[in-house]
Amino acid sequence: MTVSLSGGRDVVAIPGPSIIPDRVLAAMHRAMPNIYEGDLIAVSDGVLAELPGVARTDGRVFVAVSNGHGAWEMALSNTLSRGDKVLVLESGRFAVAWGDMAAFSGVKPEVLFAPDRRPVDPDAVEARLREDTERELKAILVVQVDTSSSVLNDIAAIRRAIDAADHPALLMVDAIASLGCHRFEMDAWGVDVTVGASQKGLMVPPGLGFVWAGPRALEAHRHAGLRTGYWDWTARSESGAHYLRYCGTPPVGHLYGLREALAIIREEGLDAIWERHAVLADAVRAAVEAWATAGGLELNVVDPASRSNAVTTILTNSIDAEALRGVCQAQAGLTLGVALGEFQGRAFRIGHMGHLNPPSVLGTLGTIEAGLAAIGAPTGGSGVAAAAASIGRAISPVRVGQ
Repeated sequence: MTVSLSGGRDVVAIPGPSIIPDRVLAAMHRAMPNIYEGDLIAVSDGVLAELPGVARTDGRVFVAVSNGHGAWEMALSNTLSRGDKVLVLESGRFAVAWGDMAAFSGVKPEVLFAPDRRPVDPDAVEARLREDTERELKAILVVQVDTSSSVLNDIAAIRRAIDAADHPALLMVDAIASLGCHRFEMDAWGVDVTVGASQKGLMVPPGLGFVWAGPRALEAHRHAGLRTGYWDWTARSESGAHYLRYCGTPPVGHLYGLREALAIIREEGLDAIWERHAVLADAVRAAVEAWATAGGLELNVVDPASRSNAVTTILTNSIDAEALRGVCQAQAGLTLGVALGEFQGRAFRIGHMGHLNPPSVLGTLGTIEAGLAAIGAPTGGSGVAAAAASIGRAISPVRVGQ
C-alpha cells in the first residue's frame, strides 16, 4: 500500500525562492499606507541606508521592482551602449543568460568557458584581457554562485587577474544566489557593479532586484547609451524624489518585509550567517558523499573549495532524478530543485540558503534518503548519519537552561 505522508507543512529546498521567516511574512501583512509621506518614507530611507552593508560597499544601491533578471537589465542599461563588447565568464547557466540579455540590447557578448565542473579560471581571464590590446571589452560579467552547477567563483582572484592585465573593463558580479550566504566584499574585492535579488539569502519573496554601483560604474553611467526611462539611475537619484526611487508606486509590502529581513541579518551578523551556511552546506555535502556509489549519486563540482554554500547540484547518473523528486514532493511534502540546462534528467539540486538550521537541513536529507530507499536507488551509506556527524563537529554542548 502506498501512503502519503505530506499532510504537514510543505518544505521547499530549492535554490530560491527560499523559506521566508514568519517575522518577514507578518511584516508584509498590512494595509496599504500613504505612499507619499509618513512611515513608508522612513522605512524606505532605512532600507536604502542599510542595503550597502549587505554587499560590503560604500557605493550607491538602486532598487528594481523586479526579479533578478530585471536587476541584470538595470545594471546593463545604466553602464553600457549599443555595440559595446563584454566578456561573459561561464561557469554554468546564468552568466551566459545575462550575456544573452545584453545581446538583446545590442551589446556584443563573448563567452569564456570554464573547465567542465569547475569554476572560472582567473589565468584564462588574464590571458584573454591581455589579448584585448584595443581595450574593446567594456565589462566582465560573472556570477559568484551559479545555481545550475552550484559552482562558487573566486571573485577576488578574478579582480586580481583583471588588474594584472591592466584592463579597464568594469567588473560586474551577479551575487543573487550568494548574498546572505557567502562572504561577499564588493569594495575590498574591487567589484564595480553588484546585482542581487530578494528571494534567496535575503529571505524576502521574489519581487525586488538590487544593483549596487561603485564609482567607476557611476562614471560609466554618464555616457551609457542604453539608458531607459524606467531603469535610469539619474532619475532615481533626484533629490527628494521618493516616488522616483522606484520609478512610480513603491513596493509597499516588500519594503516592510525587507526591513524585517535586514533586522534578522543584523541581529545574527553577516560573519555568523556565513559560518552557519558553511556548516550546513558541509552537512549536505557529507550526506551526498556518504550516499555516493559507482554509477549513482555524486557531487557535480569537483574541487571542494569551489562548492557553493547556498546550493548543491547532485548528479544522479543511473538513478532516476525525476522519480526521486516526484516521490519526495508528492508523498513527503519536500520540493527539491529541478536540474537546469545541460543537467536536465541527470541531476537534482538542494537549496540551503537563508532561513535554515540543522532541523530543516537534516529533515530535508532524511526525506531524500527515504526517497532513495523508496525508488530502490543504490547508496553507499547513511547520508543522514554523515550529515549529523558533520554538524556535531561544529557545535558545542550546552546545558539546557544556561
